[in-house]
Amino acid sequence: MRDNHGSPVPLFHWMNKIPGGAMLIPLVLGSVIGTFAPAALDIGSFTTALFKDSAMPLIALLIFATGTQVSLRTSGPILATTGVVLLGKSIVPGLLIIALAMVTGPEGIFGISILAMIAAATNANGGLWLAITGQYGRAKDRGAYIAGAVNDGPFFALLFIGASGLGQIPFVTLLAAIVPFLLGVLVGNIDHQWREVLKPVPSIVIPFFAFALGTDIDLADVAQGGLTGILLGAVITVVTGGFVYLGYRFLLRRGKESGLGFAAGTASGNAVATPAIVAAADPSFAAYVGTATSQVAASVLVTALLAPVVTTWVLRRAGAQPAQAEKAEEEALAAAENSADEEDR
Repeated sequence: MRDNHGSPVPLFHWMNKIPGGAMLIPLVLGSVIGTFAPAALDIGSFTTALFKDSAMPLIALLIFATGTQVSLRTSGPILATTGVVLLGKSIVPGLLIIALAMVTGPEGIFGISILAMIAAATNANGGLWLAITGQYGRAKDRGAYIAGAVNDGPFFALLFIGASGLGQIPFVTLLAAIVPFLLGVLVGNIDHQWREVLKPVPSIVIPFFAFALGTDIDLADVAQGGLTGILLGAVITVVTGGFVYLGYRFLLRRGKESGLGFAAGTASGNAVATPAIVAAADPSFAAYVGTATSQVAASVLVTALLAPVVTTWVLRRAGAQPAQAEKAEEEALAAAENSADEEDR
């Protein structure tokens, strides 16, 4: 028996019925395979290249493709949305954690070190953001994925620790993160055909890089993180997602769609490596690396599970609907741009 999509087993349809499922399900599957059968992914050639080592190249492609979708007509709203996401997800939480460190020292509170807090709280799972905004958001929300490109990895952790005099600030890391996006914007505005060619990229690459990221999450580390890791993940979703929600509601004035802000309340898979990177820059944090790594790993999975649930609950409670009108508006805008191109020719 076939479903209404013509598939005997509608795996893709089932996956997308779960909030953020295109990111979440492959992430969990990757972590299971990476924990219990890691050798299966180390046989080399295309198998290892696609299923284990593809995360960074595919994320870079996604960033470039996202940039091509930003036209000069939409760049203002996209930049405003990106600014709100960065403010609520990275800047405000980072400042609060550093302020807490001035009181508690690097030990932090409740068994969660400052290193674990800042590694997990200042970055976001960009793939999950795109998966959720692809269902409920608008073009400017999806374009705000650039926030995930900027805050993914150790940059903000090192930035805030450096601001407190404990580490170095690798400006090149920030520059390297945004170059693919800027090139994408340039190419998409020079040649609109590239915009159309690369439009399907998110739905293609998200499941693959999510699986690859998952293979680096050892479920033993998640278990070792235990209750403190679960607590860290829950706080990240509620607090950092809540800050972005407030930005959406009061700065962007998005009304019923403000719940999208909670989609930023995540920790990215790359955050698992951040404690070790910070300790390499400042050896005084070395004593906290083991515990912090396990807590961050737990928070990655917890936020990947919790953020989509909270986001969709808040959106539905507010009466928000999937943005069908926005899709019609995008199609009309694309038609207008194509018409303008034909007139120019």
